[in-house]
Amino acid sequence: MKKTNLSKKTFYITTPIYYVNDVPHIGHAYTTIAADVIARYKRLSGYDVLFSTGTDEHGQKIVRSAEKANLTPQELADQVVIKFKDLWPLLNIRYDDFIRTTEVRHIEVVKGLLNKLYDKDDIYKGEYEGWYCVPCETFWTETQLTDKTCPNCGRKIEKIKEESYFFKMSKYQDQLLSYIEKNPQCIQPEARKNEIISFVKSGLKDQSITRTKKSLQWGIDLPFDNNHVVYVWYDALINYLTVAGYRINEEIFKKYWPADIHLVGKDILRFHTVIWFTMLMAAGIESPRMVFAHGWWTIEGEKMSKSKGNVVDPYEMVDEFGADVFRYFLMREVSFGQDGNFSKKLLVQRINYDLANDLGNLVSRTIAMINQFFNKKVPQPAEQKEKTDVDLKDLALNTIKEYNIHMNNLSLSRALETIWQFIRRTNKYIDQTEPWILGREKTQQERLSTILYNLAESLRLTTILIYPFMPVKAKEIWRQLGLESDLDKIKLEEEAHWGHLKPGTLVKPGRVIFPRVDIKRKVNKKIKENNNSL
Repeated sequence: MKKTNLSKKTFYITTPIYYVNDVPHIGHAYTTIAADVIARYKRLSGYDVLFSTGTDEHGQKIVRSAEKANLTPQELADQVVIKFKDLWPLLNIRYDDFIRTTEVRHIEVVKGLLNKLYDKDDIYKGEYEGWYCVPCETFWTETQLTDKTCPNCGRKIEKIKEESYFFKMSKYQDQLLSYIEKNPQCIQPEARKNEIISFVKSGLKDQSITRTKKSLQWGIDLPFDNNHVVYVWYDALINYLTVAGYRINEEIFKKYWPADIHLVGKDILRFHTVIWFTMLMAAGIESPRMVFAHGWWTIEGEKMSKSKGNVVDPYEMVDEFGADVFRYFLMREVSFGQDGNFSKKLLVQRINYDLANDLGNLVSRTIAMINQFFNKKVPQPAEQKEKTDVDLKDLALNTIKEYNIHMNNLSLSRALETIWQFIRRTNKYIDQTEPWILGREKTQQERLSTILYNLAESLRLTTILIYPFMPVKAKEIWRQLGLESDLDKIKLEEEAHWGHLKPGTLVKPGRVIFPRVDIKRKVNKKIKENNNSL
């Protein structure tokens, strides 16, 4: 099934749905911020966007976490889901749908899809005997193990033997390989795609998709055998269909499906390509256009671990540095798809050099000089004849082209680097033209007008380009430029051209957009606060 032809282009992007056995950490924030950046860019590019996230609330892992907290699984889910729902607005994330796998709409879609596969004889009853990792909710065969620990997380796994229903995944091995070959962009980055191809070629086995209620009761009842509940991963993956309106609203489903991008961590890529793609093939539903696996974050060079106490709390990051600054760091510091290293030192360097020195300085100097020399009015430029003016304009237009290429390729850090090359060049333009000196000479008013117009226009274009990454800070700069249009509603096609800033626009000098951070002062203040609390 293809998306219906509509006058407005559609774009459907998803994050994984997050387990409610624990509170949000940097990994959750990273994926969801990246999805938000892409969704905002697509809206900016004129697309009708559906951006979904949510929580995965079934499975053995949830049961055990609930038992430790002396809660029912539903009570645990209801408590933890608030942590996610409260965090996303704080990180300036604007999703369209938040799905919980305990919702009635999802349960009905899961049952409907399973009935469909059962009726076509792609699900059968058998017995599962093998190894199971509860933290990863993953089945492992003997051949996949080197010892009695999980290949993903390194923790102990359990031997289980019980009646189970199986999905005939092996039946779709050749079809899956053919699909990947014909759609080379469907799994990215390239190295991850090659890993999946190698795994599939090694031979697919049929997938256990249920647990008996004797061993697990917390899950969706299997519609054709109420002695079983659905395996958590089989249930969870179907959320993407639920959000898109499958079996709920056929018009919406035709509009948004197939999903354009599933953003996932590299550890769950196999679920989202092998299991998910074959499920959809069995159901006669088109597969997603792309599953993109991003890397993991280390903390100060070490693997993130609760026992080490080095888990980064996004709530604390927002409180200490601000949401947009945190967003910028995560998107800029590492090439999307690669592993990255988080440290406060690196974060502060980005704040002080990229944001305060480069962009913040450009904003403050531009607004201050228009305020001083032209009584807050953006001046009327003369004809652009000077080489420095032409070069700046040409770089602006080339920056927009390069930015669009990188954004559409999901090269988010490269898109930011392209913007920052332009920002640095604009700051250099100020140093070359020396408008503060021209402002003292009445005979140089026409030249000064041109220079300051060019600076304001460069800043306008820069603000549009950074908006998907730093929406709140972009709006602050937009307001200081005196622009009244809604950044959430403008379109690149209409605005990303040189010369759209109207002369006479009144700038509105405001607070410093990106204050510098003294990390030593912050550390000493924290130590003092801790000592005072003893």
